Amino acid sequence: MRIFNTLGRSLQPFEPLGSTVKMYVCGPTVYDEVHMGHGRTFVAYDLMSRYLKLRGFNVIRVQNITDIDDKIIKRANDSGKSWEEIVDVYSKSYLEALDSLKVKVDLHPRVSMHINEIISFIEGLIEKGHAYQTSSGSVYFDVDTYRNYGELSNTAKNLWSQGEESVREKKHPYDFALWKASKPNEPFWDSPWGRGRPGWHIECSTMSTRYLGETFDIHGGGMDLIFPHHENERAQSESMLGHPWVKYWVHTAFITIKKEKMSKSLGNIIPLKDIIKKWGASTLRVWFLSSHYRTNVDFSDESMEQAKSSLERFRNAIAVLRSVIKEGNISYSSERGIKTSNKVLSIYQKFLTSMDDDFDTASALASIHELATLVFTEIQESRDFLSSVLAMQVMENFNSVFRVLDEEINANSLSLERIVDNILEVRKTLREKKMYEASDMIRDALMKAGIKIMDSKEGSTWRLE
Repeated sequence: MRIFNTLGRSLQPFEPLGSTVKMYVCGPTVYDEVHMGHGRTFVAYDLMSRYLKLRGFNVIRVQNITDIDDKIIKRANDSGKSWEEIVDVYSKSYLEALDSLKVKVDLHPRVSMHINEIISFIEGLIEKGHAYQTSSGSVYFDVDTYRNYGELSNTAKNLWSQGEESVREKKHPYDFALWKASKPNEPFWDSPWGRGRPGWHIECSTMSTRYLGETFDIHGGGMDLIFPHHENERAQSESMLGHPWVKYWVHTAFITIKKEKMSKSLGNIIPLKDIIKKWGASTLRVWFLSSHYRTNVDFSDESMEQAKSSLERFRNAIAVLRSVIKEGNISYSSERGIKTSNKVLSIYQKFLTSMDDDFDTASALASIHELATLVFTEIQESRDFLSSVLAMQVMENFNSVFRVLDEEINANSLSLERIVDNILEVRKTLREKKMYEASDMIRDALMKAGIKIMDSKEGSTWRLE
């Protein structure tokens, strides 16, 4: 496998630090509805974690919720509501959107639940000489104490502006806030520096190391987070820890509308829940994954119609495969059937090769379209059981990663006993023809489904794990 690392801007072999791949993804600041751009990012990292699991890795993914921030406070003040009310409404909406999109996150830490850890992190930076307190009670990171600053984003020093207020009290205009002294009508927590609240960047450094340790494999988010957010996270984390922090920095590209980036100023933001309601979660996932995650993609109804057509084609292919498998004609497989089976395996290898190449979902989907064509042009006519079972297994593996065909995959009404017995007959045929790769693929798939195959000289039996 290869993965594109923003740090160094190159494709690199994927070699995890340990037996479990640890991934941290920057989640939303919950002051408004999450939009399509957020959705693309969430689905991209969901797919990555699912594919890594298909490839045999253990994965733990943490995606935070920023529930205290300037934007939340402003929204609360403008609406006359408390910041807690704002957070509750939009956190609920965000989690509902994830559930609709079948995005699985292992841990969803919230900033407001980790204030003590954040304070401890800041104290450590001060002790090490990387941060300083000002007379106002704010604390800043001293950027000049971290010699690799700007390396992640490839940003020149004259462009290090943080876009923060209170520049006058900083040692350098490009230093950034770790702790913000409280202002009137703002939420606050007590700290060694007085009442205040965390800066944005320190939150993710604290929560990621809290749950994933002092080094982890993948840190992800949208490309708009590379600078200053991820640059600042890396600076303060490595300054605190004294060693490299994240191995692979991964970033998703933007969604545009009529070639313009979505933004509130242009009024072209599309809430995620609205687009799910209009098109359905599976169609939206197909659309998100029809383009490589590092490529900007332009939204249009026409492109959504194409995604809808692709999904329908995959559903029809599964219907054909199910009908052939249900017939259960396993007594004979013609030379044509064997050739078709080899084509299925070749297509699956293309799928894996594409996904191994920096999660190239566009090429991977092309492979599944090729499989659908094979189903419609050869398997539907030949009614070959062997190639049908293999093709169905490829579709199931595809769906375990893309999660767009759950209803169709799970709709098989055949009894478990009949299914497994028929599949064992297929494995027997494969082994007799020395097609061991296909045989092992079926065995491993059954094992993942909780069915253990026991091979012996007398034949194969099975039991539930």
